[in-house]
Amino acid sequence: MSMKCDVCGKAPSFGKSIVRRGLAKKKGGVGQKVTGITARTFKPNIQKVRVRQGGGVARMRVCAKCIKSGRIVKV
Repeated sequence: MSMKCDVCGKAPSFGKSIVRRGLAKKKGGVGQKVTGITARTFKPNIQKVRVRQGGGVARMRVCAKCIKSGRIVKV
């Protein structure tokens, strides 16, 4: 199953999850230390919706941002 918006092409992006320990310097500590870095994915909010398209009805995978902004016309 594709995690890609059929309207704007938004797809999963990748980043890192960083775990830190210690108290920040501005809060009176000696500073934060990084104890672990893990890869993670940021997934778009994809919905299956029925869309009016070219005089007919089609089912598409569309992100929530496209639905809210009115780029598609729901049936």
